[in-house]
Amino acid sequence: MTSILCFGDSNTHGYDPVTQKRLSRDERWAGVMRNQLGANYWVIEEGLGGRTTVFNDPLEPGRRGIDYLKPCLYSHQPLDLLIIMLGTNDCKARFGVPASDIARGIERLIIEARTTDSGIDGAPPRILIVAPPPFAPLEPTNFVEMFKGGDAKAALLGKLYAEVAALHNCDFLDAGNVIASSPLDAIHYDAGEHRKLGMAMAAKVRELLG
Repeated sequence: MTSILCFGDSNTHGYDPVTQKRLSRDERWAGVMRNQLGANYWVIEEGLGGRTTVFNDPLEPGRRGIDYLKPCLYSHQPLDLLIIMLGTNDCKARFGVPASDIARGIERLIIEARTTDSGIDGAPPRILIVAPPPFAPLEPTNFVEMFKGGDAKAALLGKLYAEVAALHNCDFLDAGNVIASSPLDAIHYDAGEHRKLGMAMAAKVRELLG
């Protein structure tokens, strides 16, 4: 069975901007991908609301992706593929970092994963980097202050992540070419967009793994 780990934030967890609750197992993009791929694929959802790449959040502790990545990989080994979709929370105003540093955070996660033998036959897992889509307009959502200036950063992540993925010989998908963030809160995806992303992810996985 092919094992895939989806390492992300609330958009992997499945936060629904309509109900402000979690989407059902089969509505979340990872669930859609799992159902499209079929019984020979094991898809592991590791989404945590507020998770960043490498930045410590003083208001929401325990959210640094790099702290949990290696234990997570070893918990689920052997893995054929690691999917990383992070960066949205790094755009929060309280971190005050440019988009280029967010991309460097993704790079640090790649390097960390590559130091493990959590893949097949003691090798690191194959890595697919997914750039989150640009924000919808922040005004007048509840996130307008929290993410002030973050929309400009999010708009750059597709290009910057593609460069990092190419540099480290990782696979890449730009979610901004597939889905759009919800106008209800600017940063999350509604159920229809989860379905689109899950379908695109399944096609990408078939392309990469057969």
